[in-house]
Amino acid sequence: MEFDASVLIKRSDDMKLPSEADQQLMTLHCKHCSTILADSLGVCGEVKSMDFIMCLRVTNDVVVSGKMESGHEGKLANCIYSSVKCRNCCSVLGKVVHATPLHMAMIRSIFLLLKANISCYILNSSSMVKATTLTFDLKPLGERMNEVRLQIEAQLDHLMHMRSRLFSSSIASQSDKQGAHAV
Repeated sequence: MEFDASVLIKRSDDMKLPSEADQQLMTLHCKHCSTILADSLGVCGEVKSMDFIMCLRVTNDVVVSGKMESGHEGKLANCIYSSVKCRNCCSVLGKVVHATPLHMAMIRSIFLLLKANISCYILNSSSMVKATTLTFDLKPLGERMNEVRLQIEAQLDHLMHMRSRLFSSSIASQSDKQGAHAV
């Protein structure tokens, strides 16, 4: 599946995503051929020091090289990884790290897409932006759970209020009926 440029309304290179509460849904595309590689639901964060987007899942258009490489210098020193390429244009998109030192364990077996090679289509604004202009930080799970708990409590309060109004209305209706029968 490829991106259809006729759907694009506007292009913005400096767009910033709203706060985490308003998390935007988007698709991630190959910068070179616009092939869809992943979506924001599969994103699990970013490695800012290496400019990678971390993805748990990608489309079948992302191909993992069978050749494993060993990092000898830089941030991926002492790591074993495979390159990740676009199936359509064969551009290198990033890496999948198979083995790391303990301090980098969080990136093992995760698709690491290099932000410089990715464009993002923001669904609700119909705009294509460079991934380098976006932040892919995710809130800690505990923070999100607390937000969900607060939302559920607010809904429960609302339902309890509606229940009490319904109960009061029911009692008033019954007393009106009893008063009408007494006359």
